[in-house]
Amino acid sequence: MPARRAVREHVPFTTPSTAVPVFGKENQVVMRILLTGSEGYIGAILGPYLVARGHEVVGLDAGFHRVGWLYNAVGVAPMWLNRDVRTITTEDLRGYDAVVHLAELSNDPVGALNPAITFEINHVGSVQLANAARDAGVERFIYMSSCSVYGAAGDEASTETSELNPLTAYAQCKVLVERDVRPLASDTFSPTFLRNATAFGASPRMRFDLVVNDLAGHAWTEQVIRMDSDGTPWRPFVHILDISRAIACVLDAPRDVIHGEIFNVGSNDQNYQIRSIAEITADTFPGCSLSVGSSRGDQRNYRANFDKIHERLPGFECRYDVARGARQLLQVFRAVDMTTELFEFRGHTRIKQIQHLLATHQIDDRFFWIDPPGHEIVEAATGA
Repeated sequence: MPARRAVREHVPFTTPSTAVPVFGKENQVVMRILLTGSEGYIGAILGPYLVARGHEVVGLDAGFHRVGWLYNAVGVAPMWLNRDVRTITTEDLRGYDAVVHLAELSNDPVGALNPAITFEINHVGSVQLANAARDAGVERFIYMSSCSVYGAAGDEASTETSELNPLTAYAQCKVLVERDVRPLASDTFSPTFLRNATAFGASPRMRFDLVVNDLAGHAWTEQVIRMDSDGTPWRPFVHILDISRAIACVLDAPRDVIHGEIFNVGSNDQNYQIRSIAEITADTFPGCSLSVGSSRGDQRNYRANFDKIHERLPGFECRYDVARGARQLLQVFRAVDMTTELFEFRGHTRIKQIQHLLATHQIDDRFFWIDPPGHEIVEAATGA
């Protein structure tokens, strides 16, 4: 793989001196936050973003995807603990003001790889974490849900009260966590559920198995976007920096605004047909052509309504649309001189990396790390 390079043109973090005003508060309240999934695609952006806003952030991550590094961003990343979320206890969570929970098996192909383990980690593990947080006295628990819970919702834009139709194990787990964690809300424990639209945008720990990022990668490396489907299904999209802004707004908001609430995260003008996404991306990358297929393809077809988050959290706004996100990706690819090899590297695609860890016996069939040969060196060094 090519050597890592700093991409100073892409500076997604505000410094504490330029942080935006906090919704509902004259001065921001500094919190001690546990961020699970801190070394993942969103976490690699969100952790430094929260640190730059003045919070004390501790990360937690199993480390499955830490090899998926694309560039060095500018920002101070939080320290992180190499732990599986299933092992976290009440004692581990004492002293935190908030838990922001991203750490789950991510995306539909990985969820389908072993649905039973997906439910063990994403559903059971997340509910256990929420219970431990409540018992430890943590006041706020932000859960990263997904607009994929709406599934094949038809033509009407789904609101937070719309019927749910999850089509995959990944989406079903999101529904179950919302169902089981919401009743934990109490006078001292406030869970909030953020149903994010489909994420996109550049991250130091990059993912190319997301629609916009994948199309941009093909546009750069091949100068052509080939779609097998007709691209007619609808999907809402949101940039990972705007997801980070939503989380910051929930942390800063008065308790009664976010207590037990569900928010779709995105913008009404960022519901796109997949074909439109491909056209925008192709137009952004010089010399790129587009071919479109005829099959229907993906059964997921939904639009989302985002009125609630903009009405209830007026400090929230989406500053990126897909066109701006595509330009950002082009800028990053140029800066790192991205090759086809790097684009296709297993670390940038969730299912490739998980399959690699299983095939090389680095994780077991329950997705726990296996002690590697030579681990006795660590034991000797630590006196174990």
